[in-house]
Amino acid sequence: MYRIGQLAKLAEVTPDTIRYYEKLGMMSHDIRTEGGFRLYDEDDLRRLQFIRHGRQLGFTLEAIAELLSIRVDPAHHTCQESKSIVQARLAEVESKIAELQEMRNSLKRLNDACCGTAHSSVYCSILEALEQGAAR
Repeated sequence: MYRIGQLAKLAEVTPDTIRYYEKLGMMSHDIRTEGGFRLYDEDDLRRLQFIRHGRQLGFTLEAIAELLSIRVDPAHHTCQESKSIVQARLAEVESKIAELQEMRNSLKRLNDACCGTAHSSVYCSILEALEQGAAR
């Protein structure tokens, strides 16, 4: 059994994060010491690591809660439910990658258009291009 600080350290989160997940109903703290301290077991650690890994992958807390409910009650869910959540996140990531690639290409064009010398920036091609782009 772990106290909240020990659990937090093992899962590499803060105790406040655990309390927040409890408030959202993603974690529970059914067991307490005589002194009122929350106690957690290995299942709680696994659940917290599941949530943390989901956050690292960029899932929303709502999506993680759905995945947790599928994990907790697999007899009433299908793999397609999990897959659709993952597919939605993958589509978001792919869209963001396309957006970042477009941004990279634009920045590269700006960079390539500038001679980069120490002359006055009165005729700086980067500043002119940004001004023209803002006027569109």
